[in-house]
Amino acid sequence: MSSILALNKIIGDFVWGWPMLIMLLGTGLFLGIRTKFVVVRKFGYVLKNTLLKMFDKNSGGEGEISAFQAVSTALAATVGTGNIAGVALAIAVGGPGAVFWMWLSAVLGMSTKFAEVILAVTYRVKEKDSHAYSGGPMYYIERGLGQKWLAKIFALFGALASLGTGNMTQSNSIAQSLNAAFNVDMKVVGIVLTVLTAVVVLGGIKRIGQVTEKFVPLMAAFYIVGAIVILFINASEIPHAFGLIFGSAFSGHAAVGGFAGSTLMLALRNGVARGVFTNEAGLGSAPIAHAAATTDHPVRQGLWGVFEVFVDTLVICTMTALVILVSGQWTSGLQGAALTTKAFQSGFSGGQYIVSIGLTLFAFSTILGWSYYGEKCTQYLFGEQFVKVYRLIYIPLVFVGSIGGLQAIWAISDTVNGLMALPNLVGLLFLSGVIIAMVKDFFKDPDRIRKTEEEYLAVVPEKFKPKDLK
Repeated sequence: MSSILALNKIIGDFVWGWPMLIMLLGTGLFLGIRTKFVVVRKFGYVLKNTLLKMFDKNSGGEGEISAFQAVSTALAATVGTGNIAGVALAIAVGGPGAVFWMWLSAVLGMSTKFAEVILAVTYRVKEKDSHAYSGGPMYYIERGLGQKWLAKIFALFGALASLGTGNMTQSNSIAQSLNAAFNVDMKVVGIVLTVLTAVVVLGGIKRIGQVTEKFVPLMAAFYIVGAIVILFINASEIPHAFGLIFGSAFSGHAAVGGFAGSTLMLALRNGVARGVFTNEAGLGSAPIAHAAATTDHPVRQGLWGVFEVFVDTLVICTMTALVILVSGQWTSGLQGAALTTKAFQSGFSGGQYIVSIGLTLFAFSTILGWSYYGEKCTQYLFGEQFVKVYRLIYIPLVFVGSIGGLQAIWAISDTVNGLMALPNLVGLLFLSGVIIAMVKDFFKDPDRIRKTEEEYLAVVPEKFKPKDLK
């Protein structure tokens, strides 16, 4: 096992290091240029058709769950401990300038997530004798590129990552947080989490969607309102916080108090890493949920992908960053969740509970979202009959993770989580022509409702059409 973990560390250092960051950012830049940064130019249109239509279930077209349920499921998996602990770590190591690079990576990530969702809906498949849909990188790699072996590699990585990164590490974070804040026994936390997970997960994507569409807005509002209260109390410090962010974005930051000081490269790397890995743009996970959405056009659902990155990074991560900076605690020498907790606690009495409860909610939502990702990857590899087997493995691991078991699996799953990006990026780059065709088709007449999938599939370039449509 020691040799396996040593090899895993070598691969992990590559996967979560500069090479992968450059690949992810480069893909976002490439797709942004190819689409003429339509998600930035038409950002007002994006918000009008997502934020202002959150509870509109009459989106037209075909699908299994509503567009908002799909993005809620994706956000459930995306918004996690990284939004609380990850941002704090980026600032503690890279300084305030890391926040600027986090924002930049989010802007590029919008184009990437937009493209992923477009392809996921374009190449999704409808299950025989049911209204269920399956989609994601494994389907657009196979049906679009014809590379089934590469699609299977993605699905294998996704299934493995769901068990550790999407499950056990999250349940352990919840158990530790509640134990520290309220002295709740970690085994009791594990039992409760396992039961709650079973109740939701055993109901499939429809129940997951029904839960997340209510749960995600509430958990986000709880955390954001708590942050806003602190920012209101410290309103006079907000201009200084922004000054720190922009002032040290290109020069790093000298040591202050317990802060060790940072360089430009530290700020850039930590900021980009937080931006990329909190919103998961490019990893290929979220498109699996979006593929089940009821929509009349891939681009219309792609707008929700943009909204997902906006909420995760530019709203929630920014709130965490600003609270840490206005509190002055970023120079305390603390890191991770401990730094965020101290920052909220200094804001008002009891503020630390915002963090512990927020972390619990964020991590539990991740468990729900990733259960669906792993389930669909397993289904792609072994067939629908193995979905129940997957669930019977996934649910007990919630308890195992909560008491700190199988930590070696955590490390391996963290690596395969990053490896998911490699086949996905291949799909995005080689299918960029399909993305362009879809964007052009949609914006010719964005208000037109396409009644059948055949209407938008007709614009897919001939060489990239699924074999069953050629």
